Amino acid sequence: MQSPGACHKRGMRKRLPGGGSPRVLLWVISIAFFMQMLDGSILNTALPSMAAALRADPLRMHSVVIAYMLTTAVFIPASGFIADRFGIRRVFLLSVLVFTAGSAACAASPSLGALVAARAAQGLGGALMVPVGRLAVLRAFPRSELAEALSFVTLPGLLGPLLGPFLGGLLVSWASWEWIFLINIPVGLLGFILALRHMPEQAAENDSVPFDYPGFLLLALFMVSVSVSAEGFGEYALLPGGFLIPGTVSLLCLAAYAFHSMRAADPLISPVLFKIANFRIGILGNIFARLGFGALPFLVPLLLQVGLGYSPLATGLAMLPISFGAVAAKAVISPLLKRLGFRFVLTANTALLGAALAAHSLLGVSAPMPFIILLFIISGAASSMQFTSMNSITLIDLPDNRAGAGNSLLSAVMQLAMSMGVAAAAAFLDVFKNTTGDVLSAFQHTFLLLGLFTGLTALIFFRVRDTSGYVDPSHTLDRER
Repeated sequence: MQSPGACHKRGMRKRLPGGGSPRVLLWVISIAFFMQMLDGSILNTALPSMAAALRADPLRMHSVVIAYMLTTAVFIPASGFIADRFGIRRVFLLSVLVFTAGSAACAASPSLGALVAARAAQGLGGALMVPVGRLAVLRAFPRSELAEALSFVTLPGLLGPLLGPFLGGLLVSWASWEWIFLINIPVGLLGFILALRHMPEQAAENDSVPFDYPGFLLLALFMVSVSVSAEGFGEYALLPGGFLIPGTVSLLCLAAYAFHSMRAADPLISPVLFKIANFRIGILGNIFARLGFGALPFLVPLLLQVGLGYSPLATGLAMLPISFGAVAAKAVISPLLKRLGFRFVLTANTALLGAALAAHSLLGVSAPMPFIILLFIISGAASSMQFTSMNSITLIDLPDNRAGAGNSLLSAVMQLAMSMGVAAAAAFLDVFKNTTGDVLSAFQHTFLLLGLFTGLTALIFFRVRDTSGYVDPSHTLDRER
C-alpha cells in the first residue's frame, strides 16, 4: 500500500481546492476511521471492569454497545443528505467534535444510564464522521487517484480491531476503564485542527432536494423498536408484552415506510434498489448472518473474564488470534471469490462460521490453549471473509447512480443487525443463566444456539447469482420504475 507521500511523488495533486494538503487530508480521514474502529473493539474487553465500577451486572452491559450501534444505524442513511445540505467540511468538523465530546462524557459517566446516553452521543458523531470523511475523499480527488486514496484511509481501520482488545485490557489493567475513552480526546482534537486547516470547503449540492423527514422518522422508529424488542426478550421473558409490543411496532413502521417509499418523490431509501437480486439477497443475508456472528466481539471477552476468570490483560492477549486471523484472511478473499464464485464461498464460509461459533460452547476451564488459539484464528478468518464477501455481493451489481444510496443502506443494516445480535445474545445469556443457574453453561448454550442460527443462514446465500461485477453502463434502475 502506497503512502500519501508516495502518491504525491507519482503525480497526486499538490494542493486541494482552497489550499489544503491532499496528504494531510488523507491522514485526517484515516484518523477518523481509526478512532471509530478502535472504539468498536477496545470497549468489549473493558466491559466487566466498567460493570464493577458502575455497580452493574456485566451480563447487562450490552446496552453500552447497543446504544452506539443503534444511534449510528439511525443516522447513517441521512449522512449523505446532511453533508450535501450543510457542506462536507462543516459536517465533518462537527462530527469529530461530537464524537470527541461524547468520549469525554463516557469517561465522566457516574452511572450505567449516563454512560449509555454518552455512547449514543458518540454514535451520532460516528454516524457522520466516517461516511462524510469518505465522501470528502471522493469529492477531493479525481477518479484516477481515488482507489489509492481510499485504500490508504481505510488501512488504519484494520489496525483498530487488531490493537483494540489488547489495548483495552492494557488500559484497564494499568490505569482504569475511563482511559479507553480518554485516549480519543487528543486524537480527536488533532483531527479537528488538521481538518480545519486542510479539508477543502465544498459548496452544498442538495439545496433543491427536500429531506424525507417522514421516511427518516419511520425508519428510526423501526430500528429503535426492533432493538428494544430483541433486548426485551431476555429481560421480560415472562412478560410477552415486553418484546411483542415493540416487535409489533417495528413491523408496522417497516410496512408504513414501504408504503411511503413507493409514493414519495425522493424517499430516503428507494425500493427500486431491491429489484437487483444480489442486493436483495445480500441485505437479507447481512441481517440474519450478523444476528448470529455479530455478537462475537461482545461475547468472547465476557466469556473469558466472567466465565473463565481471565484478567482484562490476559483477555486482550487471548483475543489477538481473532484479529490476526481476520487480517490474514484479507489476502485470500479476493482469489477465492474469483476462483470459486460468490455463491460457493458465501455458502461454505457461513456454514464454517456457524460451526466455529458452536465450537465456542466447548470452551471451559480445562480447554487447552492450542485449541482456543486455533478456534479464535478460524473465527477471525471466517468473520473477515464473511464481512468482505457479503458486502461485495450486496454492492457489486449496483449501477453508479444507486451506489451511494445502496452503500448507505448497507452500512445502516450492518449496524442495526449487529446491535440486534448483541441484544439477542444478551437475552439468551439471561434466559440460559436463569434456567441453568450457571454462568459458564449460559455462555455455552448461547454460543451453540448462535452457531446453529448462523449456519442455517447459508441457505440464504445459496440463492446468490454469481457475477463478474460488470454492470452495463446503459442499464439504470430508473428505467425499471
